[in-house]
Amino acid sequence: MSRPARDAERLLLGEWACLGVLAMGPTHGFAIASRLRPQADLGRIWSLSRPLTYRAIERLLKTGYASPLGEEPGIAGGNRTVLAITDSGRQALREWFRSPVVHLRDLRSELLLKLQLAHELGVEVSGLVDEQRQVVTGIHRSLQQQARERPSDIVTQWRLESAEAALRFLDALVTR
Repeated sequence: MSRPARDAERLLLGEWACLGVLAMGPTHGFAIASRLRPQADLGRIWSLSRPLTYRAIERLLKTGYASPLGEEPGIAGGNRTVLAITDSGRQALREWFRSPVVHLRDLRSELLLKLQLAHELGVEVSGLVDEQRQVVTGIHRSLQQQARERPSDIVTQWRLESAEAALRFLDALVTR
């Protein structure tokens, strides 16, 4: 059974992470991969291996969200291609920053990545936080109803606790 092709405009989270790093200024793939190592600042949120980072960069080039600027000598020999975000990449990133995460399970990764990249880029996120709170509030209400109907359902209980933690987190962001 084959998987359907994904929408040409829809990026994976690792691709968004790479685009966010490129938005900070022109750089090369090795530097992006360094930021996405599991021990690195962004890698703590969403990590990618070096091969997956380069695959994500290829996708950004293919979609026109990034473009090569030139080459510079690499440390271990060979040249490194310096990349930059394009205007369409910058616009896509702005739209991504404004879009709340729709699934509770993706808050820890996608929302945290958005918040960290936005912080580093100086992007205002109060609108995103407000919209995210509305989304999580709707999920929370639904889960409360499910918990009343099936009080012994441990999955619903887990999701309800997660929604409540997410609401506390979002409220804390607002009060900062």
